[in-house]
Amino acid sequence: MTVSDTLASLRADAAAQLPSLVELRRALHRTPEIGLELPATQRLVLDALAPLELEVRTGTGLSSVVAVLRGGRPGPAVLLRGDMDALPVTEDTGEAFASQRPGVMHACGHDLHVAGLVGAARLLHARRDQMAGDVVLMFQPGEEGDHGARLMIEEGVLDAAGSRVVAAYALHVVSSMLPAGIVSTKAGTMLAAADSVLVTVHGRGGHGSMPHLAADPVPVAAEIVLALQAMVTRQFDVFDPVVVTVGRIAAGTTNNVIASTAVLEATIRTFSDAAHAVVAERIERVVHGITQAHGLTATVDYERGYPVTSNTASEVDRAEGLVRGLFGEQAFVTAAQPLSGAEDFSYVLQQVPGAYLGLGATPVGEDPATAAYNHSAQARFAEESLAVGPAILAALALDRLAHGA
Repeated sequence: MTVSDTLASLRADAAAQLPSLVELRRALHRTPEIGLELPATQRLVLDALAPLELEVRTGTGLSSVVAVLRGGRPGPAVLLRGDMDALPVTEDTGEAFASQRPGVMHACGHDLHVAGLVGAARLLHARRDQMAGDVVLMFQPGEEGDHGARLMIEEGVLDAAGSRVVAAYALHVVSSMLPAGIVSTKAGTMLAAADSVLVTVHGRGGHGSMPHLAADPVPVAAEIVLALQAMVTRQFDVFDPVVVTVGRIAAGTTNNVIASTAVLEATIRTFSDAAHAVVAERIERVVHGITQAHGLTATVDYERGYPVTSNTASEVDRAEGLVRGLFGEQAFVTAAQPLSGAEDFSYVLQQVPGAYLGLGATPVGEDPATAAYNHSAQARFAEESLAVGPAILAALALDRLAHGA
């Protein structure tokens, strides 16, 4: 069978299983769960995989599912990942299958990721005799800030087939920006690293009418906010940007009382390992320098989040060729720049080559420029994308295995 024949059969089989994947996606959407413990989601995944000949195990520290599909001939292993967790969002879509759990919603499309990975598993299972190698299916909890991928790596997911996987792939649907079915990615940095910082400025409280007898932390905190904006434009390359957004400032109880402390909370986005490595120290230097100049002190609690998500150029080339072969030249768009969101598939791509792809899922009839974006309570996703994502994931696995170790 030629490559074009293989892609044509994948495309046809993916379209044929769309109704069953939509049914699974809607079951997942009705019962969303947050964090690392997703027992109902895990149960749906295990039930969906049960008819297939897979080596399945569940996590010990989190409710993950790892399934290994053995090929008919020996060879390397590749990994396909689908994240499973939802968000603390109250759904406002009006969908007939809307969340039945108040305050919890699959607002980021992870329900489509799970259903799509099940679909890819089915496509690969039907072709296992022609596979020279194995496929590791990584169903991951805790992507939304809980470092689930890192925990699964610690539990051995990258070696689940008996040897280290040689490549890894993941898709992420977007409810806006891209028309349904269009794939976009780029070589190198695809997503930012995301850290957070909590700064507490320690002063001395007093009466608002006599600030000279107090040590007011509020103007110092305000100066820190402005200085951080100057820092990122003067200490970092404009072509390797750093974004610092102070999202919260808190101090005081009323207008005529000088507070003893002021608190700042910020998110920090970086797009290279080099910038990520030094940004914490530079923020601390700014904070301590300003507070010291005013005779105050500060506590800086800097928390490292997800690292930069960086794609391997050769795997992006592979994805581009396969997507165009599956769905036409127009189906792939090279991303002009990285996105400033963050993703814990970055932990996987730190260990092995691979690619992280964006898949358009803007509902048909809506404008991608104005449709509700991921994480919105109004976010809706085109279920037609479930005929696209599984075919791409399966094609990536088959093509990579065909090229051996």
